[in-house]
Amino acid sequence: MTTAHKILIVDDDPSILEVLDARLSASNFKVLKARDAAGAEQILKAQKGIDLLVSDIKMPGKSGMELFTDIRKSLPDLPVIFLTAYGTIPDAVDAIKLGATDYISKPFDGLELIKKINSMMASTQAGSGAGSMPPFEAGFYWGKSAAMKHLYSMVKKVADTQVNVLILGESGVGKERIAGCIHKNSPRRKQPYMVVDCGSTPAGILESELFGHLKGAFTHAVKDKVGLIQVADTGTLFLDEIGNISHDMQCRLLRFLEDKKIRQVGAVKETSVNCRVIAATNADLSQAIEEGSFRQDLYYRLKGLTLTIPPLRDRKEDISALANFFADSYAQAHGLDRLRISDATVKVLEEHTWPGNVRELKNTIEAGAILCRDQVIEPWDLQVEGIRENAVLTADLPESQAFSIEQSEKDTIIRALKKTRGVQKNAADLLGISKRAMHYKVRKYDIDPIQYK
Repeated sequence: MTTAHKILIVDDDPSILEVLDARLSASNFKVLKARDAAGAEQILKAQKGIDLLVSDIKMPGKSGMELFTDIRKSLPDLPVIFLTAYGTIPDAVDAIKLGATDYISKPFDGLELIKKINSMMASTQAGSGAGSMPPFEAGFYWGKSAAMKHLYSMVKKVADTQVNVLILGESGVGKERIAGCIHKNSPRRKQPYMVVDCGSTPAGILESELFGHLKGAFTHAVKDKVGLIQVADTGTLFLDEIGNISHDMQCRLLRFLEDKKIRQVGAVKETSVNCRVIAATNADLSQAIEEGSFRQDLYYRLKGLTLTIPPLRDRKEDISALANFFADSYAQAHGLDRLRISDATVKVLEEHTWPGNVRELKNTIEAGAILCRDQVIEPWDLQVEGIRENAVLTADLPESQAFSIEQSEKDTIIRALKKTRGVQKNAADLLGISKRAMHYKVRKYDIDPIQYK
């Protein structure tokens, strides 16, 4: 016998609550009722297994949108349908962009509501069970934190649409990975996927890269060049670090987003292009708009839907699995036995703030894999400022190193030189120190790098 689905309905109008209760109960749903957001939150805490929240948008005190934002932190997978009057439809549309399942306008059609709920329940059941959210996908770790579960559900929803997407997040959180996931799960997955690094490409070259040019359009234009926007036709164009482009490029890009046409440098004729644009930045575009360095109209063209990737420090529960993933990947790539990360190392990894986010963690684990002994990464193997120094002073070092920090440092330098075949510059990069510091330590410990070539 199938268990009845639990639906929580929230509305400050008692008559609407009664109508909803009667309609849903008649369709064999188990109904829970609340008159405001506070009551709904109490029910959600006390009751397990609620399958759906149906909430009014406008309510006294905390609104439905505020309730939705709060419960996403603890219940990221709970489907939400909003009831909205005509004047609050824009709010409901914004809620859909933030992850709500659907909305229905007041006065609502009871049959339409039941149809939406049944469709949503069927979709949820089809996607439930083991494997509905893979921990790793194309080298990206989704994690088990509520924030990443919410991001995953948003990516899946966004991928099926044709709207442009703006991905926000600090450097190193995996913005390019998310863009790739969107493309690979989209209807355009078999079409071109072009990546443009706007941050490292000079303005003069970026224009030619994006829009292309004709032979003779400028000095050194010795032949025609097709721009990457045109190459991405029918596919996806990913513009990384969009916050760094010049004002002139902002104007040209805005024109393309509005008209879906491009004109090569030096050309007269325009070419129509149908490509989806995904942009990403670690910059605060709202502040850039206030300062006048980024066009507001371009910002709104780019942010059809916005995804924000949380920094690693805000999802510490994902650090251990990420670290082990990077350790396993390194071992497999270099034909090594499986590496183990000690409990003490996991502890210091979780306590670190990771300003460089996932990228910094990956580099740290790979360096630790090189410097560790007996296939176990210990805290003193981590080449991160503030971690190794504390680890050497506080950890239970092997007896041979316990009273000789200098010997430990010398051994570490030698292992780095062995790994880089005596190239001091590469060894310095591996250890996270300057070339000057590397030369000093080589002289200090009387190490001959040549013997490690």
